[in-house]
Amino acid sequence: MTNNISPSDTAMIKAIIIDDEDHCRATLYMQLTRYCPEVSVVAECSSGDEGLKAIIAHSPDLVFLDVEMPHMNGFEMLEKLSAILFEVVFTTGYDAYAIKAIRFSALDYLLKPIDKDDLRKSVAKISREKENLMGQQLNILFQKLKNQIFLQKIAFPTFQGFEVVPLDTIIRCEADNNYTFVFLKNNKKLLVSRTLKEIDELLEGHPFLRIHQSHLVNLNEIVRYIRGEGGYVVMSDDSTVNVSRSRKDELLKIFC
Repeated sequence: MTNNISPSDTAMIKAIIIDDEDHCRATLYMQLTRYCPEVSVVAECSSGDEGLKAIIAHSPDLVFLDVEMPHMNGFEMLEKLSAILFEVVFTTGYDAYAIKAIRFSALDYLLKPIDKDDLRKSVAKISREKENLMGQQLNILFQKLKNQIFLQKIAFPTFQGFEVVPLDTIIRCEADNNYTFVFLKNNKKLLVSRTLKEIDELLEGHPFLRIHQSHLVNLNEIVRYIRGEGGYVVMSDDSTVNVSRSRKDELLKIFC
């Protein structure tokens, strides 16, 4: 059953909560009311069908969407929309594959039970701008969920928003504390709001290898290997990357 709620005049963000579990909807509504006063919940829905109707009726800025719902899950609901003109924050229990797909697309999610500080951070990232690039991110998500082996793009979160990058344009990635520099062809460099460990996990199954604690390389962009204690590789952009002793054997097994 859909509960329509009168928005306050001062709220900046109109939100809809879609979750089949009553207690999850009630808890999230309470948390938003208490910790995120800039959010006005205009509807609560207990199914994907109700969610679709509420989105059409209210034109929300933000939708909190449960991933695991019977009959129509959150991903299936989104695929039924002809246009995505709102931000999406997925809410989910621990589903490793779904979470990886969401992160691969630079989309946001909250793990149940939802932590109030994580909720605040998600709301703080919501754009008030009318321009919305959510459709591009969701397209990457849907492809990833359909397990298309040849999915060739990843969305990297940046300080400005996100950037969609073809995988074959990535030469290497270098750790910078809690951020990562991604070096691309044509001498382009991105500062990405993810750790190198996170990027390594996301690119699992693609031709990338962590050859050093601070370096992840595209195996297709290695030009040569130079022997040494661990040695180093020369990349297609003439950069050199050290190979740690612990990763040397793994690298050599791929090429030898």
